[in-house]
Amino acid sequence: MPQSDPQQSATPAANPATTLAAWFATPLGAYVLAWEQASLDALVADLFGYFALQVGLPDINFLRDSRIPWRSTAALDGHPAVVADAHELPFAAESLDLVLLPHLLETSGEPHQILREVERVLRPEGQLLVTGFNPVSWWGVRRMFGQTGLPPWDAEFVSVPRMKDWLKLLNFDIQGGLFGCYRPPFESEQWLARFAFLESAGRRWWPIAGAAYIMHAKKRVAGMRLITPARQLARRQARLLAPAVRQGGMPADLSGRMRRLPDGALNHAHFAQPVWSGDPLHADGCGNARPRSRGLSLSYCASSTSPTP
Repeated sequence: MPQSDPQQSATPAANPATTLAAWFATPLGAYVLAWEQASLDALVADLFGYFALQVGLPDINFLRDSRIPWRSTAALDGHPAVVADAHELPFAAESLDLVLLPHLLETSGEPHQILREVERVLRPEGQLLVTGFNPVSWWGVRRMFGQTGLPPWDAEFVSVPRMKDWLKLLNFDIQGGLFGCYRPPFESEQWLARFAFLESAGRRWWPIAGAAYIMHAKKRVAGMRLITPARQLARRQARLLAPAVRQGGMPADLSGRMRRLPDGALNHAHFAQPVWSGDPLHADGCGNARPRSRGLSLSYCASSTSPTP
């Protein structure tokens, strides 16, 4: 019976990465991860708030340089801080200031539901960061003609215009974005190093053809202002401008109309013309001296006369 070579049996066979998190440990995945980590470090450093959440890839800390005090991860696999489904996040409405989706929409069967859930938990003016693979690149060509059923080629690459349309339908404003990773998708680290010159050339000559992109969006909520009818506004202004009490001793209601006096209180009363108080101490037309008030004031007096036969 032939014996197997112990040295050959001790050498493990190279297993292909079956998950996206495992693919980031390969030379090609590490190349993409290095660019995304450096770009996100610069972006999240200038985003402020109180609560930040990374949904997906919990074993990679993309929020390590964020200044937001509360940072957490949510996913169903890996080692997240919160075990939750991205389609139904266990957070209250309008409770988060920043949400990061690293390659989650292209690996999910219901990306629209994830975006609706993110829109629900984000506060007004909340920030959203999305990373994805660009189909308009060398990587998109390989996915089209050389699918292997392994990540990231089994994912549904979402183009940048399509992603913008999804976000605009949910009242997100696009704040900006980045393209990167212009080298062809070589699995060998040596070949990736040989084509390093394409990074500077791609940023200058074909910037939208990067293999990966990062999109930054902000949630907008339309404000509301109550507009009252014009007739109600006119009535309110009339009540504010009407005097509360007339200066002749006759009370008046807020609408400016004179109250009816009881019978016998003042016989044959009539109201004289308004008297303009100009002297420091003046007579109001009824023989009563009144001190002068600040500014101009109008006073009314009432006189009682006997009816002429």
